[in-house]
Amino acid sequence: MTPSLNGKVAVVTGGARGIGLATAKALVSAGAKVAIGDLDDVVLKDAATTIGAAYYAHLDVTSPEIFRGFLDQVEKELGPIDILVNNAGIMPVGHLHEESEEVARRIIDINVFGVITGTKRALESMLPRRAGHIVNVASMAGVVYAAGAATYVASKHAALGFTETARLEYARSGVEFTSILPMFVNTDLTAGTKGVPGVKTVQPEDVAAGIMEALAKPCARVYVPKAGKALAGAQHTMPRRAMEFLNSKLGGDSVFLDAVDQAARSAYEERARHS
Repeated sequence: MTPSLNGKVAVVTGGARGIGLATAKALVSAGAKVAIGDLDDVVLKDAATTIGAAYYAHLDVTSPEIFRGFLDQVEKELGPIDILVNNAGIMPVGHLHEESEEVARRIIDINVFGVITGTKRALESMLPRRAGHIVNVASMAGVVYAAGAATYVASKHAALGFTETARLEYARSGVEFTSILPMFVNTDLTAGTKGVPGVKTVQPEDVAAGIMEALAKPCARVYVPKAGKALAGAQHTMPRRAMEFLNSKLGGDSVFLDAVDQAARSAYEERARHS
């Protein structure tokens, strides 16, 4: 389902690659005036030119000043924000005891505080108009667990809980909230990993399609693929030992640890940890 968004102002963070780029492209195709922000200025410029974004600029969501300034400039250039897609996120993986404090804080700063900052600033614009839609890209990691990604999982649990609570708080405000919960997505975030046997790897365009469906028919959560909802339910209804045994048999306890192709993943890890 593709809504008509003619003239609507839509912002996508982390919009230069992967899910963000696919979503921005879908929004442009639906008639929206799209603004994208990202850390990588070169890739960002190419992406914006390719999809026909109405505005683009360097964006570091870990800085409240920079993030708020970015959104202020979007409104100055394009008009009041109708849609905000908080997509920016990172997923360094590896053994928890080897994770530096700097990396842990970076994950939380981007994946949690970035979402909080963007949501607050968007609400300032949307609440007086009693209209708008905030879409926060969480993950299936927000409802399930993954060895080798403890801090990432914590960040996505936080982002999901934040979005669900904000949705409840502003239920009568006219502002919609949606959490997006993708499974394994074929982007740089999963570089060097093989996924879990029996679990479909989806494409960024699949996630973008889920976001567009939510914009057309607002809802609390979108699972991509939809089968993810059943998996999430199973984890919380099956006996713990049975679920952990099944997870181990499917390779879930090694997918972000021993099964990682470190050479194939090294470029992403370097960018995620230090960019």
